[in-house]
Amino acid sequence: MSQIWLITGSSRGLGRALAEAVLAAGHRLVATARDPSQLDDLKQRFGASILTTTLDVTDERAAAAAVKAAVDRFGRLDVLVNNAGYGDVGSIEDTSLADFRAQIETNLFGTIIVTKAALPLMREQGSGHIIQFSSVGGRIGPAGRAPYATAKWGVEGFSEVLAREVGPLGVKVTIIEPGGFRTDFAGSSTTLREGRPEYDDTVGKMARYQRDYTGNQPGDPAKAAAAVVHLASLAEPPLRLLLGSDAVRGVEQNDAVRAKEQAAWRDLSVSTDFESGG
Repeated sequence: MSQIWLITGSSRGLGRALAEAVLAAGHRLVATARDPSQLDDLKQRFGASILTTTLDVTDERAAAAAVKAAVDRFGRLDVLVNNAGYGDVGSIEDTSLADFRAQIETNLFGTIIVTKAALPLMREQGSGHIIQFSSVGGRIGPAGRAPYATAKWGVEGFSEVLAREVGPLGVKVTIIEPGGFRTDFAGSSTTLREGRPEYDDTVGKMARYQRDYTGNQPGDPAKAAAAVVHLASLAEPPLRLLLGSDAVRGVEQNDAVRAKEQAAWRDLSVSTDFESGG
């Protein structure tokens, strides 16, 4: 069955791969970007199946206009994908508050803003699927990526609450948690700062790793896009989906450490209750 999609950040990376996969599968798409001219080749290839529009996800009126454009052009909105985002590398100490705010505004508030723009329509339809691009960094706090991880952990909490609220209304929510994919996310889309020598073994190590990792990530963007298109066809999709063997391995290891720590400190944790009968 043909669906109507809206994807933010469609001009590059996983957003671009997903836009191409959606259209190739016969769906119709509102593809948004800060510079929609970067999507002109898709308009030439797919014609009336695609509508491109400018969208800064931090702009509430622009988000509302993008949702309205989907309805005006295609009559409804079935799948919203909040994909737009970016992440730099640097220590917490050396990252300015302005940089923190900028990443959180785009990566977290952008997701909240566009989600809220689509919610009234999906509630009225009694259907829809909201797909939130988080990251393995939304499950693990990587050194050097504090603003990004802060935002993505926020996306995870926001989306889990959202799923509980809108599930009974017929609206599905899935959080996508990619590992490393061969896009420009870790290249031109990222500023890498090794920082002062005191952080060389943590932040500096991460920055150097990211430089070496770029172009060697295990993830294939086309396969990720195919997985998301498949996900949107399911009657009962998962709340969370990791993408990539590195993401699965990293989260499994992290969760095992977390479970071990929780068990080790369980007695202290439960010691704070009132005594029985108190």
